Amino acid sequence: MRVLNDRREIAAAEGTELGVSEWIQVTQERINFFADATGDRQWIHIDPERASEGPFGATVAHGYLTLSLLPFLSAQVYAFAGDVARVNYGINRVRFVAPVVVDSKVRNRVHMLKVRDTAKGQQVTLRHTMEIKGLDKPACVAETVTLLMDADG
Repeated sequence: MRVLNDRREIAAAEGTELGVSEWIQVTQERINFFADATGDRQWIHIDPERASEGPFGATVAHGYLTLSLLPFLSAQVYAFAGDVARVNYGINRVRFVAPVVVDSKVRNRVHMLKVRDTAKGQQVTLRHTMEIKGLDKPACVAETVTLLMDADG
């Protein structure tokens, strides 16, 4: 894991790859939990029998499930040290490139694209590439924006 200790180190990381997470398996149980939490119970996600005859040959993870794994997997890749409040500022762009078929393994490759000083701290733009083990195409590519603020405001 890469630890960025201060504003200078964060700024110096601009334009670099921060690292890659471990692989995590996307099980049917995880897909079902996500379906229950979001109310998105489309058959391509939760009905293995019907999905076996569908476009992907098996159930697939929700795109937003794949996206929701970013915080967990990112925590394996990098951390901001010190008493810094991390605020999700938004997402500039998200693309779901390839489906995550049940029991696939995914991991997150993170690049720090841009660092900008603001009145409240630093704004960091990161590109997350959610790779699928054994495939050339990623599941998802997302550009997130995080605002880093000193805890004392």
